Amino acid sequence: MPSERFTFAGHDGTQLAARLDMPDGPHQATAILAHCFTCTKDIAAARRISQRLAGLGIAVLRFDFTGLGHSAGEFANTSFTSNVNDILAAAAHLRTRSMAPKLLIGHSLGGAAVLRAAQQIEGIKAVATLNAPFDPAHVLKAFEADIHTIESEGCAQVKLGHGSFPITDSFLADVSQAKLTDAIAHLHAALLVMHAPRDEVVGIDNATGIFVAAKHPKSFVTLDDADHLISRAEDADYAAQVIAAWAGRYLGLKHPAPPPGAPEGVVRVTEADPNGFLQDIQNGPHHHAVADEPLAYGGTNRGMTPYGFLAAGLGACTSMTVRMYARRKGWPLTRIRVDVTQGKVHAQDAGTSDTLDHFTRLIHLEGDLTPDQREKLRQIADKCPVHGTLTRGSKVTTLLAD
Repeated sequence: MPSERFTFAGHDGTQLAARLDMPDGPHQATAILAHCFTCTKDIAAARRISQRLAGLGIAVLRFDFTGLGHSAGEFANTSFTSNVNDILAAAAHLRTRSMAPKLLIGHSLGGAAVLRAAQQIEGIKAVATLNAPFDPAHVLKAFEADIHTIESEGCAQVKLGHGSFPITDSFLADVSQAKLTDAIAHLHAALLVMHAPRDEVVGIDNATGIFVAAKHPKSFVTLDDADHLISRAEDADYAAQVIAAWAGRYLGLKHPAPPPGAPEGVVRVTEADPNGFLQDIQNGPHHHAVADEPLAYGGTNRGMTPYGFLAAGLGACTSMTVRMYARRKGWPLTRIRVDVTQGKVHAQDAGTSDTLDHFTRLIHLEGDLTPDQREKLRQIADKCPVHGTLTRGSKVTTLLAD
């Protein structure tokens, strides 16, 4: 997945650090992802969602708000309004690159910010929020014990998460006055509200408020037992898959599934998560799957293993070959199931101490078949082309692309 790091001018001219994740295949749409309060563009949820959407054909710009992460500026001088204006600046920068955004995604307070910004960005077709507050002032609960000090002294250093941040009385005033009801009611874009019912930071009632205030088209999808930061890889991946499938209807994507990055006749495998083993697999322009490793081997168990795909190929080819023969003969075969297991055996017949892969097929045939018909179908299973490939052996040529 191509990824570009750069800076652009924020709401006050300050240079903001950004990252643009591009699809390997055709670029079908562009999105802006706004991170949560005091987070950065590189928080696990933002990174994973951005990478997965890029794998599905949607370029994603994520950036650090003013004074956060690698962006310049003073956090003490920022506010909810300045965050909204930074999103507007991000959209303006994308337009200069002929990549005007059609989708906005916001996490937590970033979700509230994209709801406010959407109306002011021409061409926005869809908005998705993740664990977002209905009232931006909800963020004050994170440091309510410090509010009196902030009001009396004008500013206080507040511990939030793993860091300490200067919060000013102007920030309190701005976020307290920021109401979203009117902005949500006049969104003029499709809305997807995603929220974890067990979110202990921003309660599920916030999702209800956002959803009720919005006009159709609107959708609500639960994040089940995800935490507020959507820190688990499987939760972020699920959110990305849902957003891409949902947004496809409103963004005019040719394929809500991954785009046709691989030509007919080519199986393309692209690393989806550099920190794990998740792989996107595209078989020509129309078919997509994911491969992974079990948790015990450092994977996230979100797809079959490579050996699982190999066994699946044998099982599928066996079932198709048996069905083709029974259909041609007109035999009463009503259903086929093939169980494939794989292990290692000593290659004694070869006169060596090496091991061979041993695939065992257990074929279940349903229907009013005679014993002779069943035996013939068992023999036909050995005629399956994948069986022939595995038993004859293969040659693999490896080349490096320029």
